[in-house]
Amino acid sequence: MLLSMTGFGMADCREDGIYVSVEIKTVNNRYLKTSIRVSEGFGAYETRIEALLRETLSRGTVNLSVRIRREQSGSGTRINRHMLTSYYRELSEIGKSLGVTGHGHVTLDHLLRLPGVVEDEGPLADETLETIWKKVEKTVKDALGQLQKMRTVEGASMESDLTANLALLETAIGEIERLAPTVVEQYRQKISDRVSKVLAEHRFTLNPNDLIREVALFADKCDISEEIVRFRSHLVQFRQAMAETDSCGRKLDFLIQEFLRETNTIGSKSNDSGITKHVVEMKTVIERLREMAQNVE
Repeated sequence: MLLSMTGFGMADCREDGIYVSVEIKTVNNRYLKTSIRVSEGFGAYETRIEALLRETLSRGTVNLSVRIRREQSGSGTRINRHMLTSYYRELSEIGKSLGVTGHGHVTLDHLLRLPGVVEDEGPLADETLETIWKKVEKTVKDALGQLQKMRTVEGASMESDLTANLALLETAIGEIERLAPTVVEQYRQKISDRVSKVLAEHRFTLNPNDLIREVALFADKCDISEEIVRFRSHLVQFRQAMAETDSCGRKLDFLIQEFLRETNTIGSKSNDSGITKHVVEMKTVIERLREMAQNVE
């Protein structure tokens, strides 16, 4: 089962006067890179949250935001007048320096949204960090569950596309395998005709053993049977990797590199226009596989 590295998940929790909200966004990355933002005063949770992420995710850039606040009627928060005044004065000075007159476009609502203007009156007296952590842990896991659902749907679509492109590669390598034996015969006929023409003009004869030796050397040089066998083996391994339950993105990346390596070797050894045409088509398909696999966890 494939999982996409791109996804979004969110969850919230309201218990005992505490509100916890979690948002997770993930995008491609070859490795696992986390960025965690937690409400002020709860930075101690970051290490625990990262451990939760690493239990579920293997690759990708993860941006997680956790908001924690006390929900009370009445005076749960207070206005920091000093901070509010400081913001207003600074905005006034900037306006003067820019030649902007009047502050009608700056409202109290705007100022209240600035960091530090609205703050809690004090610590959460009735809650310990450990008790609050249980709520945060549950909410993070719920958000991860939503994220995984989205990534699973994306992964199923990607698996369908990857399978379709693998079928194209299988067809192409089959055509190359069919054409390969004719390359030597075509070369034998071509060199025989050319040599016979030259010898006839100069009234010489050709030793058949010399022709056989030349054709044998060419046949050995352009033999692509091993490359075809390895390519087919990589196709099997690719399908097996997609069926695994663990993260398989790195394995798919490696197998795609092997696809390209064998394809390049076939192209350089074949010396046949028909095979070269299939090689070009295969490289196009392999590039599509590479782009898709970059988003597989």
